[in-house]
Amino acid sequence: MDYTAKYITPDIKLSCYEDKFFKSDISFDQHMLIWFISGRTKIVQADTTGYFQAGDIFLIPRYQLATIINYPSDGLPHKTVVMHLTNAFLENFYASLKIAPVAAITHCIRKFGTHPLLASCMASLIPYFELASVPENIAQLKMTEAVSILRAIDPTIDALLANFEPPGKIDLVKYMEKNFMFNLPMEKFGYHTGRSLTTFKRDFQKAFNATPQRWLTQKRLELAHYLFVEKQNKPIDVCYEVGFENLS
Repeated sequence: MDYTAKYITPDIKLSCYEDKFFKSDISFDQHMLIWFISGRTKIVQADTTGYFQAGDIFLIPRYQLATIINYPSDGLPHKTVVMHLTNAFLENFYASLKIAPVAAITHCIRKFGTHPLLASCMASLIPYFELASVPENIAQLKMTEAVSILRAIDPTIDALLANFEPPGKIDLVKYMEKNFMFNLPMEKFGYHTGRSLTTFKRDFQKAFNATPQRWLTQKRLELAHYLFVEKQNKPIDVCYEVGFENLS
């Protein structure tokens, strides 16, 4: 994989993949605002699949499990500007606004198309990636501008960005039945279900009468068989969408 990244700060980067494609199962600990410059991306979640291309802008909420597959397109690399909206930044942003606490709810990827205000904000970052150093307050101003625009165009965004609670303990069976296709460390599955690794393994054994790894392998094989035989999907697509790293 030929990957390069340029940073204004650790929270704002220009990301570029030159290879045929790049695939990763992810769960981010912070919200990510992404603007596409070139290339294509397929994002597979438990309930939906999204497709994104040059010009698109979208927000991936923290703690969302997804398989991300990045492709070059039209002879151009997969290139994006990525802004990490950390808890530290957002807590400081909302502190002066005195937003009332909001209940934790499940959020899907927010799609903003090619919204001109967001596009202008993200495009204005490009010249800074070529500089040897950028004053820290510039990056903070750009992130503040981006969040202010999000609040102006999406009246429900505060329910997402102003919620700083970690995942609480949830129904393990329902969660794993919905998300088994994501190839994440057991620690991540434990965290997202509100459990330590030890408690996760104990509760898992009690709920499924099997170890997590054995159960996950069996569930992924069953889904792969269905997608390959019944849906006639390509083997490589099936492999990546059910949580396996390769065809072997």
